[in-house]
Amino acid sequence: MYVVPPPKNGGGGLGVTDGAPPPMVFQSWKGSNIFFCQGRFIFGPDVRSLGLTIFLIVAPVAVFCVFVARKLMDDFSHHLGISIIVVAVAFTLYVLGLLLLTSGRDPGIIPRNAHPPEPEGYDGSAEGGGQTPPLRLPRTKDINVNGMIVRVKYCDTCMLYRPPRCSHCSICNNCVERFDHHCPWVGQCIGLRNYRFFFMFVFSTTLLCIYVFGFCWVYIKRIMDAEGTSIWKAMKHTPASIVLIIYTFISVWFVGGLTVFHLYLISTNQTTYENFRYRYDRRANPYNKGVVDNFKEIFCTSISPSKNNFRERVPREPGLPPRMVGGGFISPNMGKAVGDIETGRKHAWEEAGAGVVDYEGRLSNDDGVENKDGGGFGNVSPDLSQSLPSENMEGRAAMHPRRSSWGRKSGSWEISPEVLALAAGVGESNRVGSGSSGSLTTGTR
Repeated sequence: MYVVPPPKNGGGGLGVTDGAPPPMVFQSWKGSNIFFCQGRFIFGPDVRSLGLTIFLIVAPVAVFCVFVARKLMDDFSHHLGISIIVVAVAFTLYVLGLLLLTSGRDPGIIPRNAHPPEPEGYDGSAEGGGQTPPLRLPRTKDINVNGMIVRVKYCDTCMLYRPPRCSHCSICNNCVERFDHHCPWVGQCIGLRNYRFFFMFVFSTTLLCIYVFGFCWVYIKRIMDAEGTSIWKAMKHTPASIVLIIYTFISVWFVGGLTVFHLYLISTNQTTYENFRYRYDRRANPYNKGVVDNFKEIFCTSISPSKNNFRERVPREPGLPPRMVGGGFISPNMGKAVGDIETGRKHAWEEAGAGVVDYEGRLSNDDGVENKDGGGFGNVSPDLSQSLPSENMEGRAAMHPRRSSWGRKSGSWEISPEVLALAAGVGESNRVGSGSSGSLTTGTR
């Protein structure tokens, strides 16, 4: 659940003025999603591709109704001829409805934590000591699923241990339950809450292609019988049918092949992500319940409610008591250049180069250029903790370490206001000081 950080001087929350209500969840969403209708519909960042998908479905059906189905009305009885157009239009609307249910709803996003979880066995007794070494959160945990041990991983972006079969989508920047894949054609992740509609959409699109393909050949056969010509001459009388036959034939190989592939995945209770990573090639699948039960799980169970209410107000986070740096928690990846195991991408802080803050609160700017967030630090010493007075450092480092070390988005780095104020004071002391070197001194102001 998202929370608005407490104000510095008792004012409103993040982006909220005094007396104004806090923003809604969709307005302060940290993922890459795009919302419509005041948070009622949620799409992925590549939602524009959805327009292309709709065009590829509607355009051939429109050509079929105008140039093929309308002509067949004269060759069949009145009601049967009209039914050809009615079925095509109704089938198309049904496919578009499934497309919207797939792309416009929460696929199973797990809300991010405002703070990292408490390490196991942590009792908080060393909060104010300042001498206790930080506790490192374990990178993975083992849990029991249907009598088998399944290893779950910690997500540094969402600050949570991912549930089984959950993965972090690098495109939408969210952890998604039962993550299958991110489909660019629907502009959304495919997960626990929309996989059923995705499969029905692909399967229905396959049937629609077969329907158009079949009646195009029926129309060509009618021309052959009426004029007594060969098939090639009959094709010349209806070029629209030839275009639709070629188009639907190619499309069936894609959507039809995808339907067959997902039928196999459903029968074995796998996800596309697990199958592509050969997850169950060398060990048993703990989720496989048998073919019948696997299909029941997908099509005959109720869809779990969303864990996110995008239209509710973001609660303000209560003020946290100050804590010394020594009593904080450390990320599993702190101090390491580790790539994201789930997505195959490195974190953005590994590629940021100069002008970022490292995990220990140091400012690194080897090139002396302006920081991405707008703060130019010049020739600041790489380790502020070794140069500043201990009493000043102690007072300024009392901010909650979780907020400073963990409150960042994937793909960007946010420097806390305390660090910016600290750097501004350091720059002023360098300008006033008489020393010729660029290092910081503790005696100048």
